[in-house]
Amino acid sequence: MNIIVAGVIGRYPYGGVAWCSMMYLIGLQRLGHQVWYLEDMAECNFDPIENTLSTHPRYALGFICACLEPYGFGDRWCYVDYLGIEYYGHTREQWRQVCADCDLFINLSGGCWIWRDEYAAIPHTAFIDSDPAFTQLEIVRRGQERLEFFQRYGQLFTFGRNIGTRASSIPTAPLRWNHTWQPVCVDEWTPSAEPPRPLFTTVMSWQIESFKEIGGNKDQEFSKFLQLPSITNVPIELAVSAPRGIDVCAHLAEFGWGCRDAFAVSRTPFVYREFIRSSLGEFSVAKHTYVESKCGWFSDRSECYLASGRPAVVQDTGFSVHLPTGVGLFAYRTLEEAAAGLEEVVSNYERHSRAAREIAIAHFSPEAVLLPLVEKATSADKRL
Repeated sequence: MNIIVAGVIGRYPYGGVAWCSMMYLIGLQRLGHQVWYLEDMAECNFDPIENTLSTHPRYALGFICACLEPYGFGDRWCYVDYLGIEYYGHTREQWRQVCADCDLFINLSGGCWIWRDEYAAIPHTAFIDSDPAFTQLEIVRRGQERLEFFQRYGQLFTFGRNIGTRASSIPTAPLRWNHTWQPVCVDEWTPSAEPPRPLFTTVMSWQIESFKEIGGNKDQEFSKFLQLPSITNVPIELAVSAPRGIDVCAHLAEFGWGCRDAFAVSRTPFVYREFIRSSLGEFSVAKHTYVESKCGWFSDRSECYLASGRPAVVQDTGFSVHLPTGVGLFAYRTLEEAAAGLEEVVSNYERHSRAAREIAIAHFSPEAVLLPLVEKATSADKRL
């Protein structure tokens, strides 16, 4: 089957974001499909060197190539500039031919917000929502135009396992959302033979400005757990990205948290992977809207920790109903539960390390995630 995956590797050129798209591409390829990558967003891309949005995709194009070439996708991608005029990787006509031969179009995280005729003609289409609750609330906020965009897709999928159920307060009508997880190519995250650093870590954004218009960020939830270093001896290092003018690391240091710049550990997918594999495990909070809505979101980053044999102690968003917790993976709601999870992992590390990877294989491998997704997405085309 010929499949196009639209993602945001160049739009947000960070290691963790890149892996989200890369693991769809790699996973689908290893399942036997011919796979292509697309970015067509009608938006400027972020340049982390200049720390600003850029109208020229120079940095984005270099980053996309560096991510895709090692896996055989060096000639299997297309980037359309923010004006929809310049095509990179393929000419406009070449890309139209790729689309004409395509069986399934997968839009991951809004990697394409343009509904061109060549995309609409593809027999099967699917949108994958990686920001549950935020996406559905944005549809309500934006009204009919945004609703019609999603109604064009044959199938809608979300990482919010409780979206569309009584367990979550998020409105979904008239759309129907299927449930999925981020796939993880577990062989790309083989546990390191080197002993891990004696630190729980995470990579996080303190605030995301676009999300503030719709709901709450991690800074709101983190305030509930600021005292964690004072009630446990387990060391934690946070790699944090924060808006200009906010010295988050200085603030966190007052409470005993280790802190470093997020870009330094996520400037490429491979640096990001090494940071995770060299960690003892993950400790992380979730965005306030995920927690408040009980949407059931589970982090793609946490999946990578688990696949690396690194146990995760992460804030519950309602995912604990759907994933095994208590060994390898701990879902906490309170400060005391967070401390207890960290200390349990340290006290019996080998057991929790093995369980972490077993969870990743059973629940997040391409076989577990992508096989049913492709089957559902191609079972029928229900575009309105």
